[in-house]
Amino acid sequence: MHVCARKPVDDLPSHGSAAAHFAQVDVREDEQVAELIDGIRQRSGRLDVLVNNAGGTPVADTATASIRLHRKVIELNLVAPLLLAQHAREALAESQGSIINISSVSGRRPSPGTAAYGAAKAGLDNLTTTLAQELAPDIRVNGVVVGLVSSEDQADHYGESDLSAIVPMGRLAAPADVANACLFLASPLAAYITGSELTVHGGGETSTYLNTIRT
Repeated sequence: MHVCARKPVDDLPSHGSAAAHFAQVDVREDEQVAELIDGIRQRSGRLDVLVNNAGGTPVADTATASIRLHRKVIELNLVAPLLLAQHAREALAESQGSIINISSVSGRRPSPGTAAYGAAKAGLDNLTTTLAQELAPDIRVNGVVVGLVSSEDQADHYGESDLSAIVPMGRLAAPADVANACLFLASPLAAYITGSELTVHGGGETSTYLNTIRT
């Protein structure tokens, strides 16, 4: 297993008895992505699954945030997955592998404060279905559309509110919930699934209308 990030990380996950191999890469940069894929092929001899998980955004007012910020958000959440798919295409075709794009419910609803992020994720959903048709039958391409996720920096993203109250399942997603969805889509159980989006959001966010009629 290979992982990458712009900054070094501690406590890398392991895959069976083998530790993950880390590469310091900015996935928005074409040359660095090319070197990443070449390094994986040299080290492992093949590439079976590409998970495009890099993403995120700070909260910023759409009208006043700098265009530089908007560009960076779109590059990270949309352009980077496209770059990785391009450079990994040959290796994945050889292994009859798959691409899994991590998307967000922000691409399906208004995203005040994170407009560029929501727009990029909507674009990523379209990229997923487009690549699924272009790369078939050699490579399967699917998306995982993620809702609210529990994390160490949860307050930075969502504030101090208890958002589990608006999720029908009564809790935010754990990272393992998203990982398990990826494992399914990468497995032989999903051998005929491509161009699909698996939504992992615990039933969604309870609507204002539903809250109103219950009171």
